[in-house]
Amino acid sequence: MADQVKLYGDWSSPFSSRVIWALKLKGIPFDYIEEDLYKKSAELLKYNPVHKKIPVLVHGEKPICESMVIIEYIEETWPQNPLLPSDPHERAMARFWAKFADDKGPEIWKAFVSSGEEREKAKKETWEMLRTIEEHAGLENKKFFGGDNIGIADIAFGWFARWFGVIEEVAGVKLFEADAFPRLHAWINNFKEVPVIKENLPDRDNLVARFKWDC
Repeated sequence: MADQVKLYGDWSSPFSSRVIWALKLKGIPFDYIEEDLYKKSAELLKYNPVHKKIPVLVHGEKPICESMVIIEYIEETWPQNPLLPSDPHERAMARFWAKFADDKGPEIWKAFVSSGEEREKAKKETWEMLRTIEEHAGLENKKFFGGDNIGIADIAFGWFARWFGVIEEVAGVKLFEADAFPRLHAWINNFKEVPVIKENLPDRDNLVARFKWDC
């Protein structure tokens, strides 16, 4: 079908969840195909021959790869329930914070998977990243990054709502303290209580088990 929408993903991936949230917030029906990341399907390799990874959105047999690129495509293709504000400056700021999330995210992962001096350096950089969000993202006056509704920046940081705490538990490293980052803590609570998000977050215990198995 020309307008069929399919999403190839993995239930434990925050990048897959980003796309699911965007599709659900937009009210776009889609077929979800769960991928085995240790035995990738021929379809996934066909649709993403460059990186060979999820998520991949297929719209009318046209594949789009990389979670934030996919979300930009969704926003441009289906204008209802916009994820970007209409004001050009506010739209630019939303993209700025979404890019910040992607640029700084690897440092957080490094804080958990590294050791010794490398881990200490990554922990320091992660703390600085959290402090930057706390002080400069404007969350003191807003429920979400863009105001009263979830937008693209919220989706980019959405993995804080489940994965951050799970990784802390599995790695035995505590980096996020609610009293040190009260605005960010409030945002996390607001984000994960939105019905579309709450209904499409992976189970915490299953996620812990998955990450322990992968380590």
